[in-house]
Amino acid sequence: YPHPMGAYGARFKQWIMSNQPKPYGSFGNGSAMRVSPVAMYFKDTEVVIKEAIKTAKCTHNHPEGLKGAAAIAHAISLAIKDCHGIPDTVLRHHVVTIVAKRFDYSINIRKIDVMNNFDETCQGTVPVALWIIRDSTSFEDAIRKAVSLGADADTLGAIVGSIAEHIWGIPEW
Repeated sequence: YPHPMGAYGARFKQWIMSNQPKPYGSFGNGSAMRVSPVAMYFKDTEVVIKEAIKTAKCTHNHPEGLKGAAAIAHAISLAIKDCHGIPDTVLRHHVVTIVAKRFDYSINIRKIDVMNNFDETCQGTVPVALWIIRDSTSFEDAIRKAVSLGADADTLGAIVGSIAEHIWGIPEW
């Protein structure tokens, strides 16, 4: 929906409107937001990461854009594979620790530093999403934390929700 401009950046709009769209070096968080189907479709961790990178390359081909997509897909994949029989308190720490270490994300985040801080980058959003997952107690708690931070709440909520679903499930109500 170009008029009015949808919930995407100006560079993405240029890409959509281009007669010959080419990757444009984006490190925006859209690559992490749209990757969840990859993690739910493929079973092997390395394949999940490889396919996640493929989904990002067409637009978010900056190393941080590729990394963000791969990290979120990996987190979802771990939550899916490891969720059986593991208490959610252990599972969420397991997922976050592995992904943060593998992709070199610091999750030592203070709420005051990210509250109402609009950051549409993968490097600014993915660590916050992992931090929220680590510090949440349920699907609803995770979503509430994501959207109550303000700023790019819809994207952060989508990323957090895609991981939280596989740790806690989505409440029936």
